[in-house]
Amino acid sequence: MQKYNWNYPTTMWVGENRFKDLAIACKSLSISKPLFVTDSGLSKSDIVLNALKILKDNNLSVGLFSNVVGNPTGANVNEGVDYYKKNNCNGVIAFGGGSALDVGKAIAFMSGQSLPLWDFEDVGDNWIKANSEKISSIIAVPTTAGTGSETGRASVILNEKTGVKNIIFHPKLLPSIVILDPTLTLGLPAKITATTGMDALAHNLEAYCAPGFHPMADGIALEGMRLINKWLLEAFKNGKNLEARMNMLTAASMGSTAFQKGLGAIHSLSHPVNALNNIHHGLSNAIFMPYVLTFNKDVIEKKIIRICDYLELKDRSFDGFINWVLDLRKKLDIPHRLSEVIKKDDFHLDRLSKMALADPSTGGNPKILTEADMKIMYEHSMSGKLF
Repeated sequence: MQKYNWNYPTTMWVGENRFKDLAIACKSLSISKPLFVTDSGLSKSDIVLNALKILKDNNLSVGLFSNVVGNPTGANVNEGVDYYKKNNCNGVIAFGGGSALDVGKAIAFMSGQSLPLWDFEDVGDNWIKANSEKISSIIAVPTTAGTGSETGRASVILNEKTGVKNIIFHPKLLPSIVILDPTLTLGLPAKITATTGMDALAHNLEAYCAPGFHPMADGIALEGMRLINKWLLEAFKNGKNLEARMNMLTAASMGSTAFQKGLGAIHSLSHPVNALNNIHHGLSNAIFMPYVLTFNKDVIEKKIIRICDYLELKDRSFDGFINWVLDLRKKLDIPHRLSEVIKKDDFHLDRLSKMALADPSTGGNPKILTEADMKIMYEHSMSGKLF
């Protein structure tokens, strides 16, 4: 496998065993005391131990912070910032899945701020409140192919007091160097490969369907979906296929790059159930996908047919695309109904619908939505009704 250096949307070092260049990345950014941020499960893995050894062998004083949960919280970020300051770190290596990457980026951001984390929620121009000069350098190394957080300018963090997932935004949350190394994803279980892959699909798909003029995002999203169509099932069935893993990592980064154009109701519906029911984000995106698509049909049908043409699907119609999504989910062992992962007693329709309508992703949906619309899509996802 050849190695590449890409410079869009940021510096990206791509290829087999590129994680071995971590020390070079640190030195190029003048990071001498990096804080290595990962999740607790990954912290004892061989890939993390090997990465830490590489850093220490190159005379870098590295600290390890791993108190990161699946749907990361403000407490995770605040604890990480305290550790960062106490150990006089001067840069962050965010290493792992989307949760670790989001927390790592938020730690680097908050290490130089005096205002609370929630003051920088992605509402209006909140980001200009930040002291940009004191945001630390970030190196991002994803070990899953889903969120694309490595090429994003935001972190999604759960506010424990409100029970709401907040998007924290700043242009400098975009990592300075990204390392895409498929060898780091070879050990991913098939189930995680499936749900993270569907997360990447949701990002590319919603970005393409979002209203507005952004041809660059549209082109990236189309090619991201093509890669997923070609390689996701192969990565799921044969997790040791390095080419499949590399292409899925790329598609995930492309999704995050494209969705600067916007997301939509797939994410609006997902964020509340992630926060209140602790459902994996990629899994909820996969479940909601066909319900949101059919709800938006009258305004996205022409775009969906263009996707069908680009993917060279046999049935190049809206219904053909829906059937492709349903078939893909079935082959990935992903449930069709939300009720298969959430008990009815734990499903609070009114609260979820209010939260979904208020979610920042709602503004990017192709159709203007109401709370009643959110209720309809939630109800359909629970019952399995598509039309």
